Amino acid sequence: MDPIQILAMITVFVVAFTVYTYNRLVGLRNMADTALANIDTLLQKRFDLVPNLVDTVKAYMKHEQEVLETVTKARTEYLNSSSMKEDAAADEKASRAIKTLFAVSENYPDLKASQNFMMLQEELVGIENKLAYARQRYNRTVMIINMVVQKFPTNLIARMFNFETREFFAVDSSDIRNVPGIDMQGGAKS
Repeated sequence: MDPIQILAMITVFVVAFTVYTYNRLVGLRNMADTALANIDTLLQKRFDLVPNLVDTVKAYMKHEQEVLETVTKARTEYLNSSSMKEDAAADEKASRAIKTLFAVSENYPDLKASQNFMMLQEELVGIENKLAYARQRYNRTVMIINMVVQKFPTNLIARMFNFETREFFAVDSSDIRNVPGIDMQGGAKS
């Protein structure tokens, strides 16, 4: 083989590798964007149910005002959030508040028997399961993007086309340690 053929083969290889890596990065970016949009849709769906849940529960749980306020506050924080980190914090706060609300509802047999409450609870549990899956899918995609963007030689192509690492959809670990307990005598305790 003469040097021109070798140079031509190297050029074809470099171009093919660049095109493959670029297309892979675009595909991963689109998968991450779609997964994040799915999380946002599910969060919005869950937070849209909060006013109905609060209205349904309010009549039965006159002594649980703090739990209801926490759920409502988490919804407001989500609606006012402007970053994924704020979304994640509001998501975590709402998840804990809703779990606490359902645990406290055990003390109210009339509420547990309410058809409206049972439907809301079922719908929220379904949304929570879908959210867990959506978060997991997004974070798995982000992990792959971050590896491709950081590993050699794909990092050269990523840098050339301005692909960057992404932030995981994660909760503040200090919040996880401060999960409220349940006082079976009458409600949530902090």
